[in-house]
Amino acid sequence: MPDCKRISSRDNAFFKSLLRLTTSSRERRDAAQTLLDGPHLLRAWLDSGRLPTHLLLSPQALGDTEISRLRAACPNVPCTLLEEPLFKQLSELKTPNGLLALIDLPRPKRIAAPSFALLLEDVQDPGNLGSILRSAAAAGCDVVYLSQGCADAWSPRVLRAAMGGHFVLEINESSDLLEVASDFNGSLFASSLEAKTALYECDLRGKIAFAIGNEGAGLSAGLQAKAKQRFIIPMPGKVESLNAAAATAVCLFEAARQRR
Repeated sequence: MPDCKRISSRDNAFFKSLLRLTTSSRERRDAAQTLLDGPHLLRAWLDSGRLPTHLLLSPQALGDTEISRLRAACPNVPCTLLEEPLFKQLSELKTPNGLLALIDLPRPKRIAAPSFALLLEDVQDPGNLGSILRSAAAAGCDVVYLSQGCADAWSPRVLRAAMGGHFVLEINESSDLLEVASDFNGSLFASSLEAKTALYECDLRGKIAFAIGNEGAGLSAGLQAKAKQRFIIPMPGKVESLNAAAATAVCLFEAARQRR
């Protein structure tokens, strides 16, 4: 394992650049980098066949067996030891676990004919977006398209909520969803409270995509019009709707059930 350099000053240029990555989506886009917080996300990144560009540790991590194993799995990756107050500034966790990994953002591969796609329009809550990406990965989606109005998919909060789902999906940000829908060589489905057909009556076995709208405003009329079929999720209980993450999970796993 490489020896760790030590940073103890908040005026250090490298530390300042890391701090900007945690707070600015523009900085993440411009640098094409982000930070993974904790052993679980780093392990998922390694399992996807990729290495981080830099490891960042707090003093408490030096004696941690799991973190030592992860360091050993990252040969020749530079390592920096940050004093505890500096490390806490980079981690949003109330109790940081002592490990951060700097990664280069993966470039999504173009999938010419996706078989199970997800279109997300203006999903703005980072927790919702992360949960949706986690469900999409678990259900077997191959590609996700995000409109420009969505939350930053590579922000620390979204990454934590997705729990590694990013690394098995092709994530396309700032997509023109109307264009994506027009080019999709399959059936686009959209939920609607006015629909007469229940989700469970839809045939979800071929090339399909779900379009999911904003938490408050729902799906735009333009995308609704592109859908081959609109459906409603039956809710026998005494609530009118589900939040975006829960509704998406129901849709994805009904598709996964039919596609077994």
